[in-house]
Amino acid sequence: MKNFIAINGSPRRNGNTSTLLQHAIQGAQSAGAKTELVHLYSLNFKGCTSCFACKLKSRPHGTCAMKDDLSPVLERIKEADAVVFGSPIYFMNISAGMAAFIERLFFSNYIYSDEFIFPKKLPSAYFYTMNMTQTQFEKFGVAEQLKMKEFFTKRILGVEPKILYAFDTVQFKDYSRYESSIFDPDEKFAYREKQFPVDCEAAYDIGRELILQ
Repeated sequence: MKNFIAINGSPRRNGNTSTLLQHAIQGAQSAGAKTELVHLYSLNFKGCTSCFACKLKSRPHGTCAMKDDLSPVLERIKEADAVVFGSPIYFMNISAGMAAFIERLFFSNYIYSDEFIFPKKLPSAYFYTMNMTQTQFEKFGVAEQLKMKEFFTKRILGVEPKILYAFDTVQFKDYSRYESSIFDPDEKFAYREKQFPVDCEAAYDIGRELILQ
C-alpha cells in the first residue's frame, strides 16, 4: 500500500486550504493509498537554523539535526509515495509555517553538489489558496514569487510538482463583522459557489494521479 501525506500550511484546520487537501486525500484513498494530514500550525517547530549538520561529510546526508515536533514528519515524508503541500498566499507568498517547513525539508535533503540524495523520486503538488482574483494574481506576478520553491521541489524530490491555484476564496461567513470594504461579499460567495467545487474536484484528481503515476 502506498503512503500519501498532505501538509496543511494554513493556521486554519478547516479552511479553504485544508478542504482542498481533504479532497486530495480522498482521491489518494480511491487509488488505494494510506493517507495522513499534517497541520503544521499544530506542531511546535521552527525553520532551519543554518547549523549545516546536514552537510557534514562525517554525517549521513538527508537528516536534519534539529529535534522537535517536525522531526518525525520529515522522516515520514521520506518514506511516502506522494506529498501535497497546501498553503494560503499571504502578502504574495506562502505562509510562514509552510516556509519554515520547506526550509527544514529541502535544506536537509540538499547538498552542495550535483548528487541526488533524496531516497527516491517523490511525486508532489502545491495547492495555493488566496483572496486575489486570477487577474490580480497575474497582474502582481505572484507566480514568479513561487517559482523558485517549485524549481527546488523538482530538483530535490526529482519530479516536477503539480500546481493548483484556488482564487478569490471566502474568508468570513459574515463579512459585515469585519473591516473588509475592498471585497464584495456577494460576488465572492457567488464565485465560491461556482468555482470552489471545481477546485475541490481538481484536488481530488491530483491526489489520485499522484498515487497512480
